[in-house]
Amino acid sequence: MAEIGQQRAVTAAFTPPPPMWKHFTTDNLNKLEEIKKQALQAEEGKAKGKKWTPAELRALDLPGELRFLAPPAVPTSGHYSVFGELQSLSTVFPSLQEQGIEQLYPSPPTDADSASKPTPPLNHAYYLLKISKSLLLNFLEFVGVLSVAPEQFQAKVEDLRNLFINAHHLLNLYRPHQARESLIMMMEEQLERTREEIKEMDRVKLEIETALEQWKLEGREASAANKSTAESLPPAGAEEKNTEDSRLLWDILKHDN
Repeated sequence: MAEIGQQRAVTAAFTPPPPMWKHFTTDNLNKLEEIKKQALQAEEGKAKGKKWTPAELRALDLPGELRFLAPPAVPTSGHYSVFGELQSLSTVFPSLQEQGIEQLYPSPPTDADSASKPTPPLNHAYYLLKISKSLLLNFLEFVGVLSVAPEQFQAKVEDLRNLFINAHHLLNLYRPHQARESLIMMMEEQLERTREEIKEMDRVKLEIETALEQWKLEGREASAANKSTAESLPPAGAEEKNTEDSRLLWDILKHDN
């Protein structure tokens, strides 16, 4: 019973945190900081505000209770566990035969098959439609079995499960195509935004050039107007010179009398 309870706890939708969380205490964090300071003091020329990488933390001589505070190395091969289920790190999509499941549609042609003999691509939509019709038929048969002999439901449930897995696997075969099309769409949107930004910059540039030309024309007109006004006015000191001439002429006439 204890093993069954533990298995249920591992595969539950919301599993409890791993036991290592108990080591993330304030005391252990302070101890880790002290070990970091000692390591920096042993290495001359190291800055106090150094940012430690996970590899450097794992290289420290840490006691057992502090080992969990150093992030583990990123796995590069093999499997990892998520909610009690093993997930592969390989990017190759496994076939149904490799997973021990009966495949209800032909396998897609490989590169070797295409090189030796031209073969048409797999028509996913056709087989998805066939599987959908088979699902409806098997569900009706499942309801009939439940109404006649409920204890014999297991075989029909396995048939339905196999049909759903095949349909799901067929849909997953579209994932590379979906990723490629999504990337193309993102790049096209980015290109369109860049083009719009370039158009906006060209528009602002044209407005600035137009404003500069307008101000330049207004400056020329103002300069010409000031020049014509200056030419129409008498030269500087002409009035004083006329007054002085009049005074001299008056003095001469007065002296003659």
